[in-house]
Amino acid sequence: MATAAGVSQATVSLVLGEKWRGRVSPRTADHVRETAARVGYRPNLAARNLRLGTTRTALLVVPALTNEFFARVYTGAARIAAEHGFGVVLYPSPDGTGPARDPFASARAALDGVIASSMAAGALDALGGDGLPLVMLDSDPAATTAAAHVNLAMADGMRQVTEHLLALGHRRFLHLASAVDSWTFHIRAEALSARLHPHAQLRTVRAELSVDGARTAMEAALAAPGDRPTAIVCDDDILAAGACKAARRLGLHVPADLSVTGFDDLALATAVDPELTTVHLPAERVGEQGMSALLAVLDGATWTAPDIPVQLVVRDSSGPAPAAR
Repeated sequence: MATAAGVSQATVSLVLGEKWRGRVSPRTADHVRETAARVGYRPNLAARNLRLGTTRTALLVVPALTNEFFARVYTGAARIAAEHGFGVVLYPSPDGTGPARDPFASARAALDGVIASSMAAGALDALGGDGLPLVMLDSDPAATTAAAHVNLAMADGMRQVTEHLLALGHRRFLHLASAVDSWTFHIRAEALSARLHPHAQLRTVRAELSVDGARTAMEAALAAPGDRPTAIVCDDDILAAGACKAARRLGLHVPADLSVTGFDDLALATAVDPELTTVHLPAERVGEQGMSALLAVLDGATWTAPDIPVQLVVRDSSGPAPAAR
C-alpha cells in the first residue's frame, strides 16, 4: 500500500488509523485514501485487534431470537456498533429464558463487553467472563454487577394502562402475568398493584409466555366462580393474544364484555382482531442506548441516562366496562 501511494508505511498507518492530523498534510491524506480505494486495500482487522488488545466485538445476550422485541433491540445495537467499527454477536438462551453453554472457548478473550437483557440474566453464568464490562437492559438499577443500566419506563407504562382503564369505568381487574421470574415483570406487577389500590379489585394469574399458555390460563380464570373481571392487563402482547382467544372460546366479546391490554406493541398487536391496546416499547432505542453505554464504559466514562419513555397506544381491544355502559 505504501509503495502504491509513494509514501512511507508510517504515513499510511497514520492516515488509515485516522491519526494523521497535524502530522500529515491533508493533500497527502487524501492521496493515501484515494490510493487505498483504487487498489481495494482493506486493513487486517485481526492484526490490528491483536496489536491493540481488543476485538471490537460486543455480545448481546437475549432470551430468544424468535421474540420480535429482542430482534429490534439487536437492530438498534448493531446500528450504533457499526458506526464505531464494532460488531455485535447474538447469544440466545436455547430455552428462551435460562442459561446456555458458552459459545466461545473463552468469552473474556473473544469479547470486549456484554450487553444483556434481564430476562436472560441466567445465561451470564455460563459465559465465564466476570472481568468483562457488562451493560444490563431492563434490569434492577440497584444491581452492582453491571457497569451501566439501560431501562424503559415500565412503571409509567403500567400507570398509563391503569389510568386508561379506570377512566373507562373498570373496577374488576385481572393481571395476566408472565411466569418468567424477571425484574421487568416484577416492576410491572408492583406498578399495577400500586395504581389500582384502593380503587379497584385485582387478581393475578400467571401463565407461560406463549399464546397457548395464556389461553389455557385465561380460560380457567374466566370460568372460575365469582365476579368476572372486566379488564385483563397482560404483561406482554403474546399473553394478550392468548387472553383474547380464551374470551372468544368462552363466548365473550372484546371489548364489549372484556377489555384486554398488552405490553410491547409487537406486530402481533395489529394482526389480531380486535387490534390490541398496548404500551409501545421502543426496542431499537434500547439497543442503541445499550451499545452507547458499553462504548462509554469502554472509554472509561460513566454512563447515566433517564429511563426511556414508553407510550400507551389505544386501539379496539379496550372499551367501557360493561357496568358503565
